[in-house]
Amino acid sequence: MLEELEKLRSDLSKEIDKVSSLEVLEELRVKYLGKKGYLTTILKNMGSLSAEERPKMGKLANEIRDNLNDTINSFGERLKQEAINKRISNEYLDITIPMKDVEVGHLHPLKETIRQLEELFLDMGFKVLDGPEIETVENNFNLLNTPADHPSRDMTDTFYFDPVHLLRSQTSPVQIRAMKKYGAPIKMISAGRTFRNDEVDDTHSPMFHQIEGLVVDKDISVANLKSTIDTVLIALFGEKLDTRYRPHYFPFTEPSLEVDVTCTKCHGVGCDSCNHTGWSMELLGCGMVHPNVLRNCGIDPEVYQGFAFGMGIDRLTMVKHGVNNLRLLFDNDKKFLEQF
Repeated sequence: MLEELEKLRSDLSKEIDKVSSLEVLEELRVKYLGKKGYLTTILKNMGSLSAEERPKMGKLANEIRDNLNDTINSFGERLKQEAINKRISNEYLDITIPMKDVEVGHLHPLKETIRQLEELFLDMGFKVLDGPEIETVENNFNLLNTPADHPSRDMTDTFYFDPVHLLRSQTSPVQIRAMKKYGAPIKMISAGRTFRNDEVDDTHSPMFHQIEGLVVDKDISVANLKSTIDTVLIALFGEKLDTRYRPHYFPFTEPSLEVDVTCTKCHGVGCDSCNHTGWSMELLGCGMVHPNVLRNCGIDPEVYQGFAFGMGIDRLTMVKHGVNNLRLLFDNDKKFLEQF
């Protein structure tokens, strides 16, 4: 048996030098050390040894088994390292080559303005609510006290699906939904896309963005309205801003006002950007909520008063960044957007 064990060790040493892969090495391990391998076969004859020889031979067999295992494991590590070196050589990467610049995106100027406005109004205690873009004629016109013959109801101005449904022409229907759901008092804003058949010049588009606000409570006046509007516009454009309130007409507010701001470039002095008037384009409409609108939503106008306002987010963005064509905000021109 001693001779068989020594021969086993010698045979393994000869065979292992011919191994070229880990798979073949594993086959060799099974062949010599597996349950049906050479060493197991030899050890089955241990029972034929005398009681004195058996411990000595067992000790020797264990030593040879450990030696064989060490030899195989050591050779396996060498094969693994050779494989790694080969892979490194084949997959060489020159880290000295300058990598391409990674372009990091940013918010679209419109989205940035919407977020800034929402954060401003949240700080002032307003709720941010949302509503559907496909609205009913009832919410978009009827409950907002819009007369049946008002031009905004014409198919040349509003996009209708049928006599009952349309693409909302303003975000005011969200105010109707809010008053009907929450009642009074209420303090909310809503921002989103609106749609009108309007593209007469560079400052208009059939799809545009609005943010509208509503405050209904007891003892609300025009002074509260002006204070709110001035606070928001100064936060957007800076302390040097002046506002101008002009009388206007909206069917859902009485009295109604339009608001202009001083030119952000010349600060009211007059320049080419403002046609030397000192004032930028009209930014928003506002007014005290018409009593009929409050009644339509189940609110008693003898107890509660309110003010509402609507700002064109696209126009705010144009004034804020000095953009002279509204369509530039929707063209997704990379060169244009990179400026922001």
